Amino acid sequence: MKTGRNEPCWCGSGRKYKQCHAAFDEKLEKYALAGIPVPERSWIKTSAQIEKIRESCKINIEILDYVENHIREGISTGEIDRWVSRISEKYGAVPAPLNFQGYPRSVCTSINEVVCHGIPDDSVILQSGDIVNVDVSTILNGYFSDSSRMFCIGEVSPEKKRLVEVTRECVKLGVEQVRPWEPIGNMGSAVHEHAKANGFSVVEEIGGHGVGLEFHEDPWVSYVSERGKGVLMVPGMMFTIEPMINMGTSDVYVDEEDGWTVRTADGLSSAQWEVTVLVTQDGCEVTTW
Repeated sequence: MKTGRNEPCWCGSGRKYKQCHAAFDEKLEKYALAGIPVPERSWIKTSAQIEKIRESCKINIEILDYVENHIREGISTGEIDRWVSRISEKYGAVPAPLNFQGYPRSVCTSINEVVCHGIPDDSVILQSGDIVNVDVSTILNGYFSDSSRMFCIGEVSPEKKRLVEVTRECVKLGVEQVRPWEPIGNMGSAVHEHAKANGFSVVEEIGGHGVGLEFHEDPWVSYVSERGKGVLMVPGMMFTIEPMINMGTSDVYVDEEDGWTVRTADGLSSAQWEVTVLVTQDGCEVTTW
């Protein structure tokens, strides 16, 4: 049902629809009529929601900053899990992974050949030469944030360091392609092209996602997409850029014992950085990193 032009706007701003989102909706409709995929209205965050999500983002960033300042050789991944729990509790926040579809911990810690969803444990001790992804997701007053960083422990081989750096470059190039009224495939294509140019592969079956009001929202975000393809990015959309870049094959498998840990099929290392972006009127804002 369409909103009347003199009725309050659907976004909750309190302004009349004709003075708020009417022109936005008309523009979307023109793209849709031209056969271009456009986002659902539910994917668009309102100004009030964005402010609440930003508050959650601040805690997510603080947690990862703490990890960055304290992670080292000899630390267990179980200890990292306790850091996340403690800082979240300090702010009245909740770690989003905890009990999500049965996941048993507050954070994911993925080492070397583990692509994602590594489960923290006191028996898993970080060793010199390891690369580890720490993936933090936070709920504050019902609003979600999500990001991850890579850490090199002790003396890491040049090959692994290069994997970590190229993966970070992939995210940066992806962010540069987030522009309003452009297809999301431009972002995924930039990621994929840079990874391939450096001799790496991109995991295809696991991607990014919308975030903010739920842990995982639409759209699903691919990093092996084609330029000029995919849903239109529009102001108010929020989604993660989190490519998983493998040193060898892009093939992965899920550990049958725990049902969570994803590993590379060839046992070679994988790296991932994750940021959340908000599409703005003239580009994007990185809200978590």
